[in-house]
Amino acid sequence: MKLDPFYLIVDSAAWIERLVPLGVRLVQLRIKDMDEGRLRAEIREAKALCARHNCQLIVNDHWRLAIEERCDFVHLGQEDMQTANLPEIRAAGIRLGLSTHDHDELETAMAARPDYVALGPVYPTILKKMKWAPQGLDRVRAWKDAVAPVPLVAIGGLNPERLDGVFEAGADSAAVVTDITLNPDPEARTREWIKKTGQWR
Repeated sequence: MKLDPFYLIVDSAAWIERLVPLGVRLVQLRIKDMDEGRLRAEIREAKALCARHNCQLIVNDHWRLAIEERCDFVHLGQEDMQTANLPEIRAAGIRLGLSTHDHDELETAMAARPDYVALGPVYPTILKKMKWAPQGLDRVRAWKDAVAPVPLVAIGGLNPERLDGVFEAGADSAAVVTDITLNPDPEARTREWIKKTGQWR
């Protein structure tokens, strides 16, 4: 499987409506705290928007809703993976991405036969508190050697200036949250990411 090299992560269908039409081909809807009714509506709207713009939607964490709404890709963190019904996810024909931060988590993830593996944080990140130090490019190289041919997603502290090093180290896709959503001009920054990642598309 080939992932688009630009992997956008946002927390609402409104962001998807705003940025995906610019040419985004891979986006994760990552919503943490929301009641099920609103969450279902967000997933449903995100799915429709992505279908309209030829963009792959990945639903973070909420695998049951993803099955019910007939989505085709889910991303799970390590804690969520422990409680998720992986056979049920697979039976629904849903592809699976998994987060990893250390060797034990990588071993656990690979045993689940994921469609991609994410490694983070590559650089310091402000998205959330991490008990892991920044992984660095050497760890990206090591992870790529360990997971190939499974695609590797790099995440954490990425910006267009750091993409050359991340892809040269072996990443197949670069995930971004705050570099775009906290930018004074998210649309311009999204276009910059699309242009920069074009050489690896």
